[in-house]
Amino acid sequence: MTPIRGRGTTTNPHNRFASSVSVAEDDGWHQEAPLTQGTEVRIETAKTVISRNTSPDLPFDRSINPYRGCEHGCIYCYARPSHAYWDLSPGLDFETKLIAKTNAAEVLAQQLSKPGYVCSPINLGANTDPYQPIEREQQLSRRLLEVLLRFRHPVTVVTKGALILRDLDLLAELASHRLVRVMISLTTLDDELKRVLEPRAAAPKARLRAIRVLREADVPVGVLCSPMIPMINDSELEQLLQAAKAAGAQSAAYMMLRLPLEVAPLFEQWLHDHYPQRAAHVLSLIRQSRGGELYDSRFGTRMRGEGVFAELLEQRFRKASRSLGFEGREALALDCSAFCPPGEQMALF
Repeated sequence: MTPIRGRGTTTNPHNRFASSVSVAEDDGWHQEAPLTQGTEVRIETAKTVISRNTSPDLPFDRSINPYRGCEHGCIYCYARPSHAYWDLSPGLDFETKLIAKTNAAEVLAQQLSKPGYVCSPINLGANTDPYQPIEREQQLSRRLLEVLLRFRHPVTVVTKGALILRDLDLLAELASHRLVRVMISLTTLDDELKRVLEPRAAAPKARLRAIRVLREADVPVGVLCSPMIPMINDSELEQLLQAAKAAGAQSAAYMMLRLPLEVAPLFEQWLHDHYPQRAAHVLSLIRQSRGGELYDSRFGTRMRGEGVFAELLEQRFRKASRSLGFEGREALALDCSAFCPPGEQMALF
């Protein structure tokens, strides 16, 4: 298929909840595929913004996603299937038809002010990136950080967007109270691979600069090498860790490629479009690491995989992390004791 400039996929498959399916047929009237596809932003008035989870695979039990869909267009994104809940496609719709929770900051303040709320770090960007391109105009993530700072509430941020540096003032203030930790997602150092894998995400050099600038401002920052894709970027693992460490990253983590639901056929199509000669080998290694399937949703294995390839990848990560001297997550723990809704008196003891 003809690639669409700046987009991760050219297809828009029906979501799994669609009540009807239409199939395009060639009627002989040939038309060129559009070279660009604009972004549409819809508005959602949210009733709640804190999502909770009980997953043993995650280091947090609550998160906020100010946006549904993500303009970065990463072909592998495990969040793509969530667009089906809005009767939208996990394909091109996920990248081009975005939903912004414009009242997110106000709702967050209301939820944090409720009697009985128990403070624990909130993750910003667990599903879609809080610093995707539309954040430049919407500024929802910045407004959320302002609320969290006002309430002295700890937050962790995961992003591959260099736009995070716009909020350096807030992040530095949060860091001075031990209330923030940032993880920068770094997938490849190859600009050409980044271009087709994560079309509208920041360039590798921009992400490394973000790590460096955050650390210079004393903001705790780590690197997330995710996802590791067999025969696509897994050979870069040690280089990614070395580059991040040189930029100032204090901690490191990785995850193996996940292909839930509609993501699997989208990724397969991407492989055949961009890496046709190695597509079969890549898919074979994924199946070897997922019990013969393209995805295994079981807790404990879905983030790492299993089998020879997955075990070797984990050994490589542990060895490189140890030799580079990355700190453990416990060394960067956040402070929950300072939480205090505005207008309330902090406890004396």
